[in-house]
Amino acid sequence: MSINALAAGILAILVCIPFNAVANGQRTQGLQGTASYYGGRFHGRKTASGERFNQNAMTAAHKTLPLGTKVRVTNLRNGETVEVKINDRGPYVKGRIIDLSKGAARKLDMLVSGTAKVRIEVVSKSASGV
Repeated sequence: MSINALAAGILAILVCIPFNAVANGQRTQGLQGTASYYGGRFHGRKTASGERFNQNAMTAAHKTLPLGTKVRVTNLRNGETVEVKINDRGPYVKGRIIDLSKGAARKLDMLVSGTAKVRIEVVSKSASGV
């Protein structure tokens, strides 16, 4: 097999592999949008996963990603990143793609603004598929 034929075959395979991961029909790898955060009045309440919400933990709410999924969130304004576990559902405000715990928002330096333009990337899916 010639080098050109091999290269063409590899290229054909790579073209068929999607660049973005999909969860329930939504792009999740490299998805960009607005993040917000929550804490305060939700601290100690049960999340969709059954865990108690800890506003200082590295957790987040997402509408469709499987509970237990770990994602890397990058603040596009300052380059700060944090890894969080999806343990709740939301956000319920139009135009937002993820709701972070207050602790995660602090690491991204978005407490004052309340929201930030972010990129989220799936690091690992939940093994339990919860």
